[in-house]
Amino acid sequence: MTKFLLLLSAAAIAASADAQTVPAADAADVVVTATRVAQPASEIGQAVTVIDRAEIERRQTVVVSDLLATTPGVTVTRNGTLGALTGVRIRGAESDQTLVVIDGVRVNDPASTGGGFDFGNLLASSVERIEVLRGPNSVPWGSQAIGGVVNIITAAPAEGLQARANAEYGYADSMFASAGISGAKGPVSGSLTGGYLRTDGISSAAGGTERDGYRQYGATGRLGVEFAPGIGLDLRGYFADSRVELDGFPAPDYVLADTADYGKTQEIYGYAGLHANVADGRFNNRVAFTIADINRDTYEPAFGAEPSFLGRGRSERYEYQGDFRPLDQVRVVAGVERENSRFNDGFTYADTGITSVYGQLIVKPLDILTLTGGVRNDDHENFGNHTTFGANAALALRTGTTVRASYGEGFKAPTLYQLFSDYGNRGLDPETARNFDIGVEQAFLADRARVGVTYFNRRTRNQIDFRDCSPTEQATAGSICVDRPFGVYDNVARAEADGVEVSLALRPVDPLTLTANYSYIHTENRSIGANFGNVLARRPEQTTSVNADYRFAVGLSIGGTVSLVGDSFDDAANATRLDGYALASIRAEMPITDQVALYGRVDNLTDARYETVAGYGNYGRAAYGGVRLRLK
Repeated sequence: MTKFLLLLSAAAIAASADAQTVPAADAADVVVTATRVAQPASEIGQAVTVIDRAEIERRQTVVVSDLLATTPGVTVTRNGTLGALTGVRIRGAESDQTLVVIDGVRVNDPASTGGGFDFGNLLASSVERIEVLRGPNSVPWGSQAIGGVVNIITAAPAEGLQARANAEYGYADSMFASAGISGAKGPVSGSLTGGYLRTDGISSAAGGTERDGYRQYGATGRLGVEFAPGIGLDLRGYFADSRVELDGFPAPDYVLADTADYGKTQEIYGYAGLHANVADGRFNNRVAFTIADINRDTYEPAFGAEPSFLGRGRSERYEYQGDFRPLDQVRVVAGVERENSRFNDGFTYADTGITSVYGQLIVKPLDILTLTGGVRNDDHENFGNHTTFGANAALALRTGTTVRASYGEGFKAPTLYQLFSDYGNRGLDPETARNFDIGVEQAFLADRARVGVTYFNRRTRNQIDFRDCSPTEQATAGSICVDRPFGVYDNVARAEADGVEVSLALRPVDPLTLTANYSYIHTENRSIGANFGNVLARRPEQTTSVNADYRFAVGLSIGGTVSLVGDSFDDAANATRLDGYALASIRAEMPITDQVALYGRVDNLTDARYETVAGYGNYGRAAYGGVRLRLK
């Protein structure tokens, strides 16, 4: 705590007394994740955090999960080195229950055990904006949006020609470079961003000595063509090829240790859509086809040159969405979707499909009040129909007070692995969740200060978990455990979470920006059995993050981030404790010309040793420096 106070004091240095308003969630800010259409943030009753490109560059972010780890209600775990398996949990939900969307494409992996998304390979070089919605939101987003939604939006072209690039070098012989160009002229617009990262990394095993390296190259692109005013074609693409060295559990001890294992992942995401906005923008239509194709291979050279594990996941979606405004105070958003998904793990091939229809009504009975309600029905080929509901309200008073309240339901269809693998169970029911929250945000000091508090309560039912099969079950005719000596997936888990999220934004003087957030998340295992009442694994009860940035008159910017993460447990039995930790980083950027700037940072300033997953290490103190180029 002493270190924390000293670092915070150093980060919060202030100088001149010029005033500037705090960036706030006012009518000028637009959010798309809540209802899948653009809305002013003042009309949204759900909890959404927005991270823009300016913040990404100010924090000198390379990996998106590093930013998410300092977001209210979010915790992040990583199995060691950069590029290793990384999970993001929102409000105590499982990491597999976070829906991830990149440029309109749902990118959760159908071939992974729980259908989750691995954030280990998601870099920030092409990201223009991140929206994090906390809580279930299945009405607009469907299956998998049971814990929350992370919506990644890459750079959209603007009129004229723009270019940006950066290159940096640092700890563990790390090199990161990216470059992007975008522009629009007449009816045609386009953008292209490419990036490359390589590093020697660290040993993923906390007790190991051999570094586990990582490499990725990738690109994102957009192309838009307007055939007529309001009518056009949108194409978007994402490609990433990654390789990470892994530590395993070698004989004879079968404990985590240095090995020569490695993994390869190739991700291809695509979007092709047509839009038609007619009736002076009162009736907007969109039809689209999206694809997510993920290939994963794990190699153990000690056992041969062929992959020891492979995963081939692919999902294809066909969707229509309409956005109709019959009156200025009334908005109807509705759509129909069809998703086909398949997986192959080298032993089992399976596919399935789901057809969905949803509708949302957004009403403004008063200029300061927005009410939203919606319903969705999903018809899954294997478990039938499921209906979810959601509603929220936002009251934006002219006193600078905004009150938000929401109720949301979520469901998550069983994954193909959980249904059809050697451990599968075709009788599974979908996981379900419901969440309600209420919050208030208040602006002070002529909008130079803003504070927000949100309370939430979350319940999960029919959670799918892996369980062992007893000899009696294996011998009982009709039991799902027949011929399953190693266990089976079943609807066995229930969980609860409730807590408080607090946020603060200050700009007491023109050059200084200070933001902070605190989250208290109490989780509890409500499954009948030995672990009833225990804290859910890898969910610290308390987290805090503070960011401070100051810009001098000469253009030099300095800043710092301090994060505190409380104790947690690594297992459902609460037998293995993960100690809490404090992390601090400092950063600086100095413009050389209007187009060129030098920057640098030191992460984990105090060289703290900590684990987010038992047995897996994390980076100690590490320094990086680079150059940034912007052309407009």
